[in-house]
Order: sequence, then structure tokens, then C-alpha cells
Amino acid sequence: MLGGAGVLLGVSAGTAQAAEVAYATECIPPAISGLPPVQGTTKVEITAPAEAKVGDEVEVVWKFVQAASKNPNILDLEANTVQPTGTLKAAGAQTGDIAMQGPRENPPIPKNSDMKLSDMKGKLKLTAPGEVTLTPDAYNINVNKPISTDTKCTPKETVKQAATIKVTDAGGSSGGTTGGLPTVIPTLPTGVPTGLPTGTSGPTPSESETGGDDGGTSTGGAAGGGGGGQSDFTGKEVQVPYKCKTPIGDKEATSPVQINAKKNGGSFDLTVQFKKSVMDSPADIPKDSVKPSMEVALGGADKGTVHVEGPTNSEDIKSGEPIEIPDLTGTYKPGASGESTLSPGVLTIKALGTTTTCTPAKSEVSLTLDTSEQASGASGGGSAGGSAGGSAGGSSTNGGLAATGAEEHDALKALGLVAGTALLLGGAVFTFMPGRRTR
Repeated sequence: MLGGAGVLLGVSAGTAQAAEVAYATECIPPAISGLPPVQGTTKVEITAPAEAKVGDEVEVVWKFVQAASKNPNILDLEANTVQPTGTLKAAGAQTGDIAMQGPRENPPIPKNSDMKLSDMKGKLKLTAPGEVTLTPDAYNINVNKPISTDTKCTPKETVKQAATIKVTDAGGSSGGTTGGLPTVIPTLPTGVPTGLPTGTSGPTPSESETGGDDGGTSTGGAAGGGGGGQSDFTGKEVQVPYKCKTPIGDKEATSPVQINAKKNGGSFDLTVQFKKSVMDSPADIPKDSVKPSMEVALGGADKGTVHVEGPTNSEDIKSGEPIEIPDLTGTYKPGASGESTLSPGVLTIKALGTTTTCTPAKSEVSLTLDTSEQASGASGGGSAGGSAGGSAGGSSTNGGLAATGAEEHDALKALGLVAGTALLLGGAVFTFMPGRRTR
């Protein structure tokens, strides 16, 4: 298996030879996925002409007999969504890298089943007489749905040569001198993500940093009467430690969040702002595919939640760019009279057909308002926004996203996009966390 060669059909430059080699391989998913490296065995068959002349351009074929890992038990892959690229090393009479690329052609690949990768091809122009050896090297797996992701696979041992081309000069004799670099056709595609974040973990604020629910918040004026008085209320920026349970494990990150309000009759128009970027995008994300929402937690005199939401991303998010959460807006109709508090609550992300949520491990009051009870207000009712210390009635905004199973304000929920396979196929599970707001 490691050194054998067989005689196949003839090609333009001479009789073709095919040899199979196997080598230990390590495949690295995108760092943001949090997945460990995959250790496996790659088996490939390299087909090339046995003989050729200086000046010939020969085609080389790389066939995957066995990939280093199965499709993990996460996501079924659609047909024609997987594309391999790689490098074949030329040595001997001439040295260089031959870029190999396969078409994006594959049958449907169920979860926990063997990978099916297309044959890769490349061309090498022969420049010197002698023997040219061909050895498989690193390769990359790209999955383009539901988003584009990559996994890089490299040999973890010295790989044996898979084929040898005997090159003769124009007069028919072969030599042993080394020549220039081979012409490489085609070139490797661009767009492989680089500089991926190493993780989404952030520091958890200490008691002195986060404080309690009672101190340091901005307090609004009376909301009851219709006449004059303050109408705009600015909350304080609070550090929110999110604890998220994703399909690939638990994650933590901290983001500054601020809740502001504007009086509107007896109600308040709320705006929730995320102040700091936590991570960059590990892959390209198409526009109109990410929609955020939050259930703002009420306390003090009032109970329940207020649903706020933001628009979908208006532009594509390129790999390496900051992931931003836009302002989330909604209307708070008080359900009680007195001093009511507002704190960041459960955050929900709908993206690419998935719905995931994340809840603060510890919440801090951002804004305190003097409220007057309104008919069908928040306190004591029941709405799709869920409960965070009491049911929320009449507090959701038009067309709001329902919470997805959040039974309590402090329940731990997953915040992740199941965006493709994990391990060999691109590690396309990543955590989506708040981004920087530019003003």
C-alpha cells in the first residue's frame, strides 16, 4: 500500500502509474469553534506519467482513498458543498509545489459517515531531465453551506513518495541535474481564513466591577403624568458575563451593555446597545442571515420582561471582520407604579435556520425608572418573552422573536451558530458574541 505501483491506461506524456500512500494527519478546525485537533490517517493515490520529456506539461491526479476523519455527528452535508485543495511536493530533478484542486462535487454526506472528497488535479511543466518524485503534503477542506468554512490538514510524519516521473531531454536521454521550479496550474484559491480568534472567553467581572442590582444606575423621572419633565433617560454601561452552552461545549464571554429609554406617553421606548467587540467573524456570513433579540429583565416595582430586537445584518460579514450586534429596540409598558429596574437579560440569535440563546450568569441593573401602571402593562401578565422573575404581559414589540425555551432569567443557554460540520470539514461551529457599535 505504501510503495506499490500499478500500470494504468496511457496518457499523452507516457504510461501512467498510480501508487497509494498512507500517512498520519492532523486536521485543525477554526480556532473559534473550540474543537480539538483531529488525529487520523489519510490515504491517497497519486497518478502521474511514468515517463515524459523536458518541456512536457503533465497532469497529476490525487485521489482520496480515505480522509483523516468521518463527518462528525453534527450536520448532514448537502450534495456538492465540499471542495478539497492541496499541495503535492515535487523533488529530485526539479523541486517545487504543485497546487492541487478538486471540483465541488460530492454526494450527500450524512452525519457520522465516511467523507467523500472529489479527486484533485494539478499540472506540472517539466524543466530538467532526471527523476522527479511526487509526495502528498498538506490539504484543505472547504464547506460552503450554510457558510464558508475551512479546515487545514497537515502530515504528522514523513510521507513516502507516491510516484516518480522519469524525464528525458529532447534528445531522449535522461540526466540527474536539478532544474527550476515547476509551473503550477491551477493556483490555490484565496479566501482561507487566517488569524482566527483563539476563543471567545472573556474575564468574568468581580463583585467590585459588576456591583449589585441596587447601586450606580441611572434613574429616570416620573413616568406617570403626561406633562413636562425629563423624557430621555440614559442607563449606565454594565459588564455582562455571559455563560453559553454551545453544541461543542461551554463558553464564557463578557460584553458591556447599556439600556437607554425615551418616554412615550405612559410607556418608554427602549434601546439596548452593545458597546465592545468580543470577537471577529471566523468565516464569511451572508447578509440578512443574523437577527438578534433580547428579553430585558424587569425588577423593583415591576416584574417580567420587555422584548427588544434588532435588524438583520444589512451587509455580508467577511472573515476576520468584527461581528456587530446592532441597537435592539422595543417598547416598555409599565405594569406597576413605583421604581422599576431594567437589566440585560436573555439574548437570542436567529441565524441560518438555527435559534440559539445565551443568558447572563449574573445581571446588573443598567437603568432605573419611576413608572406608573398602565393597562395591560408588564407586571403580572404573560407573554412569549418568557419569565425572568415573573411573567411579562403586554411587553413585547411588534413582530418580536419568541424566546426559545428560556424558563428562568438566569438559565444557561447556548449561543452558537451550527453553520456546517466541525472537525475535518471546516469546524464550522462558532460562537456568535456581541460586536462593537460604531458611532
